[in-house]
Amino acid sequence: MFKRCVAILLVITLLGIAHAQEFNCAVSVNYQKLLNTTQAFESTDKTVFNNLKQALEDFINNRRWTNLEFEQQEKIDCSFSLILTERSSATDFKGQISFQMRRPVYNSTYTTGMFNYIESASDFSFVYNESQPLDFDVNTFFGNLSSAVSYYLYIMLGMYFDSFAPNGGEQFYEVARTICQTASSNDGLYRGWKGTESQKARYWFMENHTNSAYAGLHNVYYLYHRLGLDMMTKDQPQARQNILGALQTLQQVHKSRPNLLSVQQFVDVKISELVSIFTPAPADEQKQVYDIIKDISPINVTKLKNFNQK
Repeated sequence: MFKRCVAILLVITLLGIAHAQEFNCAVSVNYQKLLNTTQAFESTDKTVFNNLKQALEDFINNRRWTNLEFEQQEKIDCSFSLILTERSSATDFKGQISFQMRRPVYNSTYTTGMFNYIESASDFSFVYNESQPLDFDVNTFFGNLSSAVSYYLYIMLGMYFDSFAPNGGEQFYEVARTICQTASSNDGLYRGWKGTESQKARYWFMENHTNSAYAGLHNVYYLYHRLGLDMMTKDQPQARQNILGALQTLQQVHKSRPNLLSVQQFVDVKISELVSIFTPAPADEQKQVYDIIKDISPINVTKLKNFNQK
């Protein structure tokens, strides 16, 4: 776990110089759909796809995203997938992107999922030129691929540090906001950066975590992880109560605005884990979990069908 986590967070300065990278990210680039369709440019040359994978690995894992110093075992475990669906020129691509992130649980070998999101559209477009490395600056739009990847990395940093300290991720969400503002000024060339485009546009993760109306989201991460999962080996009944408190806070956020993207993402990621945590719990606790999930995410309530609802 992070040493002096809270103290560090109080003095953090973003985008500074430090000695170790933050992410341990597994990258995959799937180009099978290009091989099975007729493309304007020859797609059987796998070199460009291998180079793209390597460029993404270097971009995510070898770049400094904060000024925090991480030890090797403290790096954030995540994965990034890019499924290519179209290649219209030597450098122009479309595809679908997804990110997953996991967090270690204190005093255990267990890791819990925190973020697992697949962009719904498969028309994410970007330019990749092998002769130009992926680059990033928070105030400069270098390209849709580097901006989208950077955006999600800062969203995940925000969630991750929210789970260790109250409002610990606030500054990272602000960076995501700036990335979104910068990228949305591309004259409509690239979709996903504006909330008017879709209820699932990447814009909404930033909005949900920077809008004061949904401030409870930050406490959800802290209650659920630091005061919940991290306490499971020490005091399971109290840990479950804290997790229930997190779900009740999530329900209050939901009531302020139903169907928030971040609320639904949280339930989607945690539902199987909640089943595991509360299966041995008293019936009244099971019913509370059931009622909350039924309210905020009815599609997931069937996974709690064995809970005692009396």
